[in-house]
Parts: sequence; C-alpha cells; structure tokens
Amino acid sequence: MYALMKLLHLFAAIVWLGGISFMLYALRPTATALMQAPERLTLTAAVLQRFFIMVWLTIALLLLSGVYMLTSVGMKNAPAGWHVMLTLGLVMMALFGHLYFGPFRRLKLAVVASNWEEAGRRAGQVSTLAATNLALGAIAISGVILLV
Repeated sequence: MYALMKLLHLFAAIVWLGGISFMLYALRPTATALMQAPERLTLTAAVLQRFFIMVWLTIALLLLSGVYMLTSVGMKNAPAGWHVMLTLGLVMMALFGHLYFGPFRRLKLAVVASNWEEAGRRAGQVSTLAATNLALGAIAISGVILLV
C-alpha cells in the first residue's frame, strides 16, 4: 500500500507542477503572441477552469497520500526532507486557494464583463502566483531528495 501511495503522490505532483509549467512557458506566451486580448483571456480563463479542477484533485491526492506515508513512519521518524515537503506543500495549497478564490475568480468575472484590462491584470496575478507555486514545488522536491 505504501508503494501505491508514493506512486499516487508522485503522479499528483507531476500533474500539478507540469500543468503550471505548461501554462507559464507554453500556453501563455503563445497565446500572447497570436491572439488579441478578448480571445486570449477567454481562452486563458477556460483552460484554467479545466486545469484547476485537476489541481483540486491533485491537492486531495497529495494530502491523502502524504498523510498516509507520514503516519506509516511517524512524524518523529520522517526524514527532514519530508517535513520540508509537508510545510511547503501546505503553503502551496494555501497559495492556490488564494489564487483560485481571488485573482482567478476575478479573471472569470472580468472576462464575462468583457473588461479586458481588468482580465489582463488578473491573468498576470494568476501567473505570478502560479510561478511562485512552481518555485515552491521545485524547492519541496529538492528538499525531499537532498535531505533524506
């Protein structure tokens, strides 16, 4: 069971961090280069709506699998890297909650209202917060590998 939880934990992290990477370094620059604001921001809001459903699922999976692995060895016996990952993972989840219920919600409202200036500003906030989460995820993974 432990190996399955570890595998699910890894898959969930790949989906979340890979999706952020795709959004920041492939979708956003390409859409910016090829589309005007109304089309680009409508696409961005729609893509993020779908992706964020997956993020909520990955968060649940990361929490469940992480708690299982931690409780199987005990917090006192867990390597230092696990504690780093737990701490940063919780920060990432809180940051995503802020991103989702704040800037992303406002992005969707601005798109519906055809307020492209506001939508662009909110899309920029989403990207900044997503980039922060990507960096935190990289640090968390590094901590697990380097602090075992």
